[in-house]
Amino acid sequence: MSKSFGAMSVAQLSVLIQGGAADPVDVAEAVCDAIANYADKAVFTTLLEDRAMEEARASSERLRQGRSLGLLDGIPIAWKDLFDIEGRTTTAGSRVLAGDAPAERDAAVVALLRNAGMIAIGCTNMSEFAFSGLGINPHYGTPVNPRSADRPRIPGGSSSGAGVAVAAGLVPVAMGTDTGGSVRIPAALNGIVGSKATRGRHAMDGVYPLAKSLDSLGPLCRTVKDAVWIDAAMCGLTAPEVAERPLLGLELLVPENIVFDGAEPDVIAAFEAALERLQSAGVHVARAVIPAFDEIFDLMTRYGPLVTAEAFALHRERLAGPDADRMDHRVVMRTRLGSRTSLADYLAILAARGRLIADVERLVGDRLIAFPTVAHVAPPIGPLEQDDDLFFATNNKTLRNTALGNFLDWCGVSIPCGTGASGMPVGLLLSATARRDEALLGVALAAEPVVRGDFS
Repeated sequence: MSKSFGAMSVAQLSVLIQGGAADPVDVAEAVCDAIANYADKAVFTTLLEDRAMEEARASSERLRQGRSLGLLDGIPIAWKDLFDIEGRTTTAGSRVLAGDAPAERDAAVVALLRNAGMIAIGCTNMSEFAFSGLGINPHYGTPVNPRSADRPRIPGGSSSGAGVAVAAGLVPVAMGTDTGGSVRIPAALNGIVGSKATRGRHAMDGVYPLAKSLDSLGPLCRTVKDAVWIDAAMCGLTAPEVAERPLLGLELLVPENIVFDGAEPDVIAAFEAALERLQSAGVHVARAVIPAFDEIFDLMTRYGPLVTAEAFALHRERLAGPDADRMDHRVVMRTRLGSRTSLADYLAILAARGRLIADVERLVGDRLIAFPTVAHVAPPIGPLEQDDDLFFATNNKTLRNTALGNFLDWCGVSIPCGTGASGMPVGLLLSATARRDEALLGVALAAEPVVRGDFS
C-alpha cells in the first residue's frame, strides 16, 4: 500500500475498512508497529497494544458478520493523557500523578468513541497539567515537530503528542483538549486540522481539568470531514448531520486589533493569501476592531488570567507541598500567579466575561471570524528550554490569538493555509460564537480546499 494506515485520513481509511480492503486487525497491528518503531519516543506516554488488538478483533468480527457500527468502526484513535482509560493511571503529563490508582472506567467520550467502533491505540504526551501552549515537557520528553527540517522545533501544546502523532502519520486522528488553544495551536504548528468545540458540547466526565470555565474538547486530524465525523460520534450520533455550506455570499469578519500584533510577516502573508482565495470563491470579508479583545487583556492585567486563577484553585494544595518540587518549575511559577487573584477579582472577571460575550455576539452576528491561529511558526525547542523569560514570552504570544476564543466561548477550526519561515506551517483559524458548531463545521468543510491552496 502506497500510504501507511496512520497517514490516511479517517475517511480514506474508513472506505478501505468498510469495503473489506483493509481488516481492522491488520490496521491496528500496522499502526502499533509504526508507533513502536518511530524514532521520537516522546510522542506517546503509553501504547495500548493489548486493548487495541482486542478492540480490533471485535471490529473485524462485526464487519465479517455485516454488523458494522458505522463509519468509524475499526478506525484507530490516540488519546491525550488527560482522558481516563480503564485500568490505566491518567498522568496529565506529570510525574506527580504517575502513582495514582488506575482509572476504574473510560472517560465518557472514550466510551462514546469505543461504542462507535474506534480503536484506542495509545495515550499521547502533553504539557504538564495542560498548562502551556508550547508542548515542552521535562518529564516525558518533548515531541519534535515532524515538519522541522532545520532543527528540532516545538510541537505546540498542550496537546503536543496528539499533534505530532497525526502530522507524523502514526494515527489518523488524536483527541485533544483546549483551554486556551491546546487543540488549535498544535494543529496549526504541525500543519493539520484541529477543531475545538463550544465548551459544554461534549461530556467532560473522566477528563482531567485545567480550568473548568474554559476547558473544551476536540480532535486533531487530517481533514475537516474527519473532524465532523468524530464530533458527531462524540455527541452520541450514529452518523454526522453537518452539511457543507456554500461559500458564495458567506461573510467573514477579520479583527483589526490584537491578533496581528507582532505577527511574523510570512504568517500574515500566508493568511492574507488564503483570504484572497476565499474572496475569489465568493466570500465577503469585512475588517473591524473588536473592542472586547482589548478589554480581555485589560482584565488580565488588572485581575490576572481566568485560566491561572482556576488552575491555582485546582493545584493549590499540591503547590504548597513536596509535589511542587517534582513538577516543571515553569508550570509551578505560572500556576502560583493565580494566588494573586482574589475571590472578588474572580467574580469581577466572570461578570465582565458574561458582558463581553454578549457584546461580541451582537457585533459578530451570524458571521464567522477569521485570523491566524498562531502569530508565528513553530520556534526551536532548545532556546525555550534554556531561557525561562523567553519561554514565558513565547508561551504568551503562542496562546494569545486562540485564548480569545476560549474566553468568549467560541468554537473554532484551524486549517493549514500555507507556510512561513523555514517552510513551517501556518494555520488559519475560523471561529463562530457559542453553540454554532454545526454552522462553523459546515462552512469549514467548504472552505478547507480553498484555504489550503497548495499546502499538503
